[in-house]
Amino acid sequence: MQLAEFNGLDHTAAVAAVRPCIDIDRWVDAVVDHRPYASVEELLTQARRAADPFTDAELESALAHHPRIGQRAEGGSAEANLSRSEQAGLVVDADVTERLRAGNVAYEEKFGRVFLIRAAGRSAEEILAVLQERLDHTPEEELPVIADQLRQIAVLRLEGIVTP
Repeated sequence: MQLAEFNGLDHTAAVAAVRPCIDIDRWVDAVVDHRPYASVEELLTQARRAADPFTDAELESALAHHPRIGQRAEGGSAEANLSRSEQAGLVVDADVTERLRAGNVAYEEKFGRVFLIRAAGRSAEEILAVLQERLDHTPEEELPVIADQLRQIAVLRLEGIVTP
């Protein structure tokens, strides 16, 4: 939708439009409540600002909605559709599929949560390399990385939803 349309939506419709970007009430409200925006860049700046920082509880809540990298998101929700679209460019053969599966398992065993990365614009090999690098992190080192990836995903999704 165009920015003027987004600015003109009632609160409920604006929340519904933004929530698929990231299901964190505080972030959604911060983006919606600052309307009207003079430009898409102003909107994206506010979205980045509202996402910095995410609390640990917000991260856990948002991660509950994300599929494993390399696995197809299930369901017909707007968020699932966005996730499928973001991972659509991944060309994954049997070897890469197995390496992603093993990496996801190792990550989840170490950190107790799904591995999150902005997949859009990245190859499967690049994602695997980042996954291996992040497995060397401590939990304290990994939390800000997760928050940054979540912020990137939310802003990228918002940018795809609201156009000039």
